[in-house]
Amino acid sequence: MLIDVQQGVDVLEHWGGPTGRRNNPDAESVMASLLDEWRAAGRTVAFTRHDSREADSPLKFSLPTGAQKPGFEPLDGDIVIDKDVNSGWVGTQLELQLRRHGINRLVVVGFFTNMCVETTVRMAGNMGYDTYLVPDGCATTNRVGPDGVDHDPETVHQLSVASLHGEFCTALSPSDASALIHHDIDHIDRVQGNE
Repeated sequence: MLIDVQQGVDVLEHWGGPTGRRNNPDAESVMASLLDEWRAAGRTVAFTRHDSREADSPLKFSLPTGAQKPGFEPLDGDIVIDKDVNSGWVGTQLELQLRRHGINRLVVVGFFTNMCVETTVRMAGNMGYDTYLVPDGCATTNRVGPDGVDHDPETVHQLSVASLHGEFCTALSPSDASALIHHDIDHIDRVQGNE
């Protein structure tokens, strides 16, 4: 599942303020590699696309920045879920589409780690999906707290992954995610508590 791989995520001053910056410049290459492998294996690919309710958001379908990043356009047969909130599950047919395809395992990448990725992964874990996150295929921006502190994007990313791993999903390397395309992996310590 690729979450919100849209051009608007690159409008960094919107997400991180005047000092807007992001972590993991290699996220798109990891996503693209996994996407190519998934498609080559004939596995189902799902996309969420964000059409924000917020008037000033760059993630609106009516704006050029609402478009998918080049190379991440859905193809015929892909599951495509349009959403207008952080979660891919709220107000959408995501669960229905996954059930229709017989899918109970999700491998997730996308934007932003601490926003739509985290919200969607949390709910997936709670809903009983066998959920995996590939942190190297995710990225986020700095966040300015209510106290004015500008939190580094890599710290925001790592804390989000730490909050998810072991409770809502299992975090995986890209190579382990690739291996899951073909079979279960015995050496993975699957940790998903939902407590």
